[in-house]
Amino acid sequence: MSVHRTALERISLLAIDVAALAAGVRLAYAAYARTLIGGAQRVPPYSAFTTLIAVHVVVLVVVFFFQQLYHQPRGVSRLDLAGRLFRGVSIGLVIAFAVASFVSPSLSGLEALRFFLVYTWLASLLTVGVARMLHRGIWSGLRRIGVGRLRVLVVGAGPAGRDLVARIHRRPWLGYELVGLLDDTPGRTRVRGVPVVGRTAELGILVDRLSVDEVLIALPGATRSELVALVSQCGREGTTIKILPDVFHLMTTEVQVSDLDGLPLLAIRDVALRGWRRSLKRTLDITLSGLALVFLSPIILLLALLVKFESRGPAFYVQERMGLDMRPFPIIKLRSMRPDAEASSGAVWARRGDPRVTRLGAFMRRTNLDELPQLVNVLLGHMSLVGPRPERPQFVAEFRRHIPRYAERHRERGGITGWAQVNGLRGNTSIEERTKYDLFYIENWSILFDLKILFRTVINSFRDPNAY
Repeated sequence: MSVHRTALERISLLAIDVAALAAGVRLAYAAYARTLIGGAQRVPPYSAFTTLIAVHVVVLVVVFFFQQLYHQPRGVSRLDLAGRLFRGVSIGLVIAFAVASFVSPSLSGLEALRFFLVYTWLASLLTVGVARMLHRGIWSGLRRIGVGRLRVLVVGAGPAGRDLVARIHRRPWLGYELVGLLDDTPGRTRVRGVPVVGRTAELGILVDRLSVDEVLIALPGATRSELVALVSQCGREGTTIKILPDVFHLMTTEVQVSDLDGLPLLAIRDVALRGWRRSLKRTLDITLSGLALVFLSPIILLLALLVKFESRGPAFYVQERMGLDMRPFPIIKLRSMRPDAEASSGAVWARRGDPRVTRLGAFMRRTNLDELPQLVNVLLGHMSLVGPRPERPQFVAEFRRHIPRYAERHRERGGITGWAQVNGLRGNTSIEERTKYDLFYIENWSILFDLKILFRTVINSFRDPNAY
């Protein structure tokens, strides 16, 4: 049944794309005609573009198909979807105009056709983007009420399995219906409200009995032979199997498959920020931090005055942190705690309901406003807008001793925000998990990745449960 619902979702997406692309051409023609009215050139009739419309729609649908825009995994972010649509429309439009000009030579003779090309590109991005968001919203709502749901069985009720269950519970719009977990721990009957329905050896039987659509194997420490044995049990046709890997040592590398006389080889290469990439990132940092300081300086000044009025002591707080290549630097923050916060305790983590935090400080920490002065650190080159969150020397020394590869976080500048932070790993959360996310960011950096993190930081600023 879920297979049919998935097919219906894709067919409806295809239909809405066709309508949106046709509407985009119509909208582009209206803008194109308005440009030519009053000029020396004659506005060609809309019928002159009939061939272009047909070719445009067909070519872009084919390009979307090969870009896997009709086979997107559930939960793909809006920003990632926008990036794929941008590439798909841009590539498809060039191909469509080339094909249309070949099929209908009269099109190439239309004057000011270059304007129509630009208008069609912009209009298609707008109409397809809006249509896709509408389609996504409708199907998210339908999944919430049970339409198009996938019956999911999780293998493993350890930390990885519990985290997986928690993430599914937080995202009901994905349409995952947890039918149970498999676990070999004696006496364990429920995990986060989900029943443990059997042992891992019963996977094949339970997949059939419970009509499971998708199996999520959350056993990061499992050996290859154990995983092969589990996968081989899932003989039910139409059941998808996904494995949560042990990514601590391999998630941070870009792996390429090559071969040596037919023997497959995995080529692991370092794609960390080097050369022009680092210059490009620094240019982005200077540009955005400079603009942000211009527009946000009145807010920083107002908050500084409020800090002074609320409690005695300096408005700004300067603290030593460890940056690029383990070099210390003074990080600047708006003071959110009492001036004597660490007089008796020394360096300790802030915790939820920390009595050292002032009332205004609690608000600033929840909304990340206390971090705004760090834009100065970015401008001076101490930090980047995006990167691993820099820690104090005392904590860095401790983490280096106990967490493998922790020191590799310092291959790049620390950031005001980072991939770990936008995934909820801030405050008093697992340092091991943060390290995984930080290393993944370092090895997979791109301008689009930075922009995605900045966008998510703004969206999450007022709703992060670990901001305290």
